[in-house]
Amino acid sequence: MGEVIVVASGKDGVGKTVITSNLGAVLAKEGHSVLLLDLNIGYRNLDISLGVENRVVYDLADVVMGVCRIKQAMIKITGVHNFFLISAPQNKGKTSISNVELSALCSELKKIFDFVIIDAPAVTENGLELAISPADKAVVVIVPEYAAIRDAEPLNAMLADKGIIKKCVIINKIMPGLYRTGLVPDPEEISEMLRLPIVGMVAFDQNIHISSNIGMPIAAVEDRYAETFKKIVDRITSRS
Repeated sequence: MGEVIVVASGKDGVGKTVITSNLGAVLAKEGHSVLLLDLNIGYRNLDISLGVENRVVYDLADVVMGVCRIKQAMIKITGVHNFFLISAPQNKGKTSISNVELSALCSELKKIFDFVIIDAPAVTENGLELAISPADKAVVVIVPEYAAIRDAEPLNAMLADKGIIKKCVIINKIMPGLYRTGLVPDPEEISEMLRLPIVGMVAFDQNIHISSNIGMPIAAVEDRYAETFKKIVDRITSRS
């Protein structure tokens, strides 16, 4: 039986979708079967990060409504074995998906895949509670800013309310030079403020964003980035 991991953030713009695609790519490269599930209904971007935006025929709403079978909505990611995406609908009004429907779908997906990784909308979007509902674990993505930490606090509370106790943090877009100035929170301070363990830090690097824009998770093609994300994946998956 597989595991559902939700990747969430307190605000948009922290790089959550990029983190999701790279975590999935590393897990798949390690030999796991992986499905990424985009829950940013009306604002999907995961298909672009994976280079499959022109291959979306059926989406999550079509599966839930019975328009297609699960396998018909699964898009194979080129170049990585056992790596798939089910895209979010681009039309917010296409359908209303309930927590029960999503949980039932994820239960079926866990029979097929080792890992189902949900790219959740931010706290400010209505779909966050839906995205959290089937999760076994949660990864909170933030940037090293006090405002981002504050925005993550309601998310942390929501995860606790939903009974998700396996939670951790990835700090994204780090600029190492800024830490020496003392003007931004350091990892220890972030962990203490959120009362969550940090499983990894990803430096700000324009190559990561260029890779995402051309539709290829950088961890799938560059060894040094693959090693960074592999360490993060190992820490996430080892947490019981």
